[in-house]
Amino acid sequence: MSVSHFAVLSCCRPLFVPSLSRASTLRSRICCCSTLTATSTETPTPITVKKRVVSGVQPTGSIHLGNYFGAIKNWVALQNVYETLFFIVDLHAITLPYDTQQLSKATRSTAAIYLACGVDPSKASVFAQSHVRAHVELMWLLSSTTPIGWLNKMIQFKEKSRKAGDEEVGVALLTYPVLMASDILLYQSDLVPVGEDQKQHLELTRDLAERVNNLYGGRKWKKLGGRGGNIFKVPEPLIPPAGARIMSLTDGLSKMSKSAPSDQSRINILDPKDLIANKIKRCKTDSFPSLEFDNSERPECNNLLSIYQLVSGKAKEEVVQECQNMNWGTFKTLLTDALIDHLHPIQVRYEEIMSDSGYLDEVLAKGARNAAEIADTTLDNVYQAMGFLRRQ
Repeated sequence: MSVSHFAVLSCCRPLFVPSLSRASTLRSRICCCSTLTATSTETPTPITVKKRVVSGVQPTGSIHLGNYFGAIKNWVALQNVYETLFFIVDLHAITLPYDTQQLSKATRSTAAIYLACGVDPSKASVFAQSHVRAHVELMWLLSSTTPIGWLNKMIQFKEKSRKAGDEEVGVALLTYPVLMASDILLYQSDLVPVGEDQKQHLELTRDLAERVNNLYGGRKWKKLGGRGGNIFKVPEPLIPPAGARIMSLTDGLSKMSKSAPSDQSRINILDPKDLIANKIKRCKTDSFPSLEFDNSERPECNNLLSIYQLVSGKAKEEVVQECQNMNWGTFKTLLTDALIDHLHPIQVRYEEIMSDSGYLDEVLAKGARNAAEIADTTLDNVYQAMGFLRRQ
């Protein structure tokens, strides 16, 4: 499974207070008033409260251009506007057979790539999903209210179980959409960016939020000591930035993927120069004259031009003007150089971060503490609303 979570939510939430009403549009700021004493005659002062962004990528396989432009690069801009939490989705990485010796290494490497790409730990909390236990606890609670029929309809489960065979498929492959819902709902998410392959998972998350709110929220929760209302926000989809969808180098109609059998199909963030050159040299093209965007008969051409536009930072019109009369040989050289130039500083910074294990451990530990403090508030609300004896 290729997982990418992205959620925007308001960040001030007191203990045992249900969610605010659903946000239907993305707003960069919200305001609340400071509390005044009874004797105060001052006018309430507006306090700016940042919204919160939560997102994550699996540590399976290598982080590639699709992950970078579709998610991580956007985080760098978002961290300057929102309170941000970016996690490594390691719990999702065990839904299919995996190498236990590599999981922790891949988790650290993925965290280092986040930082190397520009995620700033002074602005964002970076952590491993498994280090915040509320994710798994909430998943179990949500599982009790998830109809098995909902999970049996999930397309990715059907496809992957068919390929692997029933005897090789664990229960986690069936239930991981509930964990994904937990990842989103723990932080009272307002907005979640989804691609075509994740829309069904967001719909399940929305359905679960509404189901829990109906079963346990409102007056029922109030009778148990809560303040009534909804337990979860019902998240809305967030449309990814245009042009951020990177396709395979071997098939312009398929999304660039970690799970594709051939490494030739993707440019990985850590690929060395000679490997990048080789992959671009061998990538699939067509026999049409000149180069152009948005021709449905030329998916590979559109994909390669889009990649060049992204790594060069040029406008689409500039790329058209520069490249439309080029042949494939000339353009591939141009694209190779642009890719190498764009990825080189990321690769240098990655090596620096990986060489300082103490620094990376500190970043992950601090991020997990920050995330757990937020997640535990939601989890406590759910336990209370579902009638559990409160911990003393």
